[in-house]
Amino acid sequence: MSTQLMPMQMRTIFLILVLGIVAAGTVVGLALMEQSAFPDSGGEIKKFTSVDDLTSYLKAHRSEQGPAYPPVFRDSGVMLAAEGAGGGGASLMSMPAPSAAEYSSTNVQVLGVDEADLVKNDGKFIYLVSGSDLVIIDGYPPETAEIVSQTPIPDTPVELFLKGDRVVVFTTGYAELFTTVPSSVAPVPVSRQVTEAQVYDVSDRNNPVLEHTITITGSYYDSRMIGSYVYVIATEPVNFPRGEPVLPQVTEGGREVRSDIYYFDIPCPYYIYQTITSFSLGDGKATGTATYLVGPATTLYASRENLYIAYQRTLPPARWTEIQPAVADRVSPEYARDGTIIHRFSLDRGEVTYRATGDVPGRLLNQFSMDENNGNLRVATTVEGWSSRGSFQFNNVYVLDRSMDTVGRLEYIAPDERIYSTRFIGDRLYMVTFKRIDPFFVIDLSNPEKPGILGMLKIPGFSDYLHPYDENHIIGVGRETAENQWGGVSVAGLKIALFDVTDVTSPALIDRVEIGDAGSDSEALRDHKAFLFDKKRNLLVIPIEEVTRVPVYSGKDVPYTYGYWNGAYVFSVTPDQGFILKGKVTHGSGAERFSGSAPVLRSLYMDDVLSTISSRSVIMSRLDDPGTAITTISLPSPVYRWMYPVME
Repeated sequence: MSTQLMPMQMRTIFLILVLGIVAAGTVVGLALMEQSAFPDSGGEIKKFTSVDDLTSYLKAHRSEQGPAYPPVFRDSGVMLAAEGAGGGGASLMSMPAPSAAEYSSTNVQVLGVDEADLVKNDGKFIYLVSGSDLVIIDGYPPETAEIVSQTPIPDTPVELFLKGDRVVVFTTGYAELFTTVPSSVAPVPVSRQVTEAQVYDVSDRNNPVLEHTITITGSYYDSRMIGSYVYVIATEPVNFPRGEPVLPQVTEGGREVRSDIYYFDIPCPYYIYQTITSFSLGDGKATGTATYLVGPATTLYASRENLYIAYQRTLPPARWTEIQPAVADRVSPEYARDGTIIHRFSLDRGEVTYRATGDVPGRLLNQFSMDENNGNLRVATTVEGWSSRGSFQFNNVYVLDRSMDTVGRLEYIAPDERIYSTRFIGDRLYMVTFKRIDPFFVIDLSNPEKPGILGMLKIPGFSDYLHPYDENHIIGVGRETAENQWGGVSVAGLKIALFDVTDVTSPALIDRVEIGDAGSDSEALRDHKAFLFDKKRNLLVIPIEEVTRVPVYSGKDVPYTYGYWNGAYVFSVTPDQGFILKGKVTHGSGAERFSGSAPVLRSLYMDDVLSTISSRSVIMSRLDDPGTAITTISLPSPVYRWMYPVME
């Protein structure tokens, strides 16, 4: 039987799925194409051998209360990364003049593991997704900056990678697939999301050329690049158009790539297909692809050697009690059984191999709730729910070995609070929880079998993101809080804090800056890629949507109105002097929040030139005088921040 993809916007793609039908009632092969899927190391993982096998399993385990439906969206998590501390700082690569000698790179979670983003730069050109176009700007020197090419991208471009003269653009869109199922003679039309990885040759920046295209059924979820190998993940709910599941499909230039479907025999209320596909930028061809049947609420973490996929699942009471004995007498497992399943896959030059599975109580906040160190995975979770005594919350830290067995635990931290941010650095975990006040914890992980709390600092407000300045100082970005007239806590303006953890038993707040009033916002609170820090330059750039109260002196009942400002704050930051405001880049201001301006999404530098990018424009200025614009480039279409699809 065959599968055909109907025309999608600017082109027609044909996808062919060969399943081999022998006769009615016979077994139908899941994948019989030329290229092999990723290797299977065995163990708990199993592979479906036929469509009937897959259908029977799903019907037996899929809950009537959990129908498959498209993923909801939420923002990507906050970050991790700093120069010398497991993250991305300045990229000190040299390029022929008049390129910058030094330039910033994407702030990533793990040093050496690149993450796709809206914007990339190479010290000369800025590459960005603008509406439905790939836009390349000659950005250095700023006095002559201009758009040199605007390449239309089929479907909706969401993020990109840059590697030398290659740009990978990820797109997502809907298509109508005509798929034959065993119970139907005629093809069945199924509307499905499709992810594409489009590889462009940009050696001529004025004329990018599309070289390779890999198409994957499902919505774009996330991706990583290690060296010249790209790993992309697409997710898709399992749908049953005629009582039988549609199958994932992967094509490379119109040729079907074999994608086996694996499962872990872990019952879930409903399932999603999670297809992992890798390819090399050397030739743009797929290295391998495989689909895994997993639960919703997926969280992804990648080191240089391993990929971890985690999702929530209700644990059996006996299992919940077994893996969390320290709180069994405080909370009945009948009321607190939410857990997280974590699968480990090894990465090796494009090969993705399943290795082990573990589970922990509670849920993860985001990808930075996981961290790998010396072969162990460290995990921070929050447990919450209701019991006969009311609601409860508390937090845990676990250490799992390479077999994903728990070897260390620290449980029941900050009861009645939840985690707002975590940062693993070497043998320590810095963790912020919050309910009425912000406890900043320093947790010792030097002995994986015996984690322990070294110190704690309580201050008003909370931090949504923690970033290392150096091994003894941490930058926090979050919100200020204040007690309200009803005895509760209200969120105030934005807060940037600098913590000294030299004495781990007594962390100290050495400086803080509050920006704006309640309603102020920053992209950095949601997306680590919006945070620009460079220790060598003591440079910190934070995008800000500032809301301020403006007094009204007319004698009216309303004592004040509001003013709005969009742009970026540029600081110098050192442990000795704290935060020193160097200037502000203004993208817009007025009495209306969206009065002709747009929030800053990203910032980057090339030598002494700062570029701040909103959805509508790029403003270039000097780092020592950020408030004076040298060049402003209007973008042809809005830049939209992609929101990763996660079931939650």
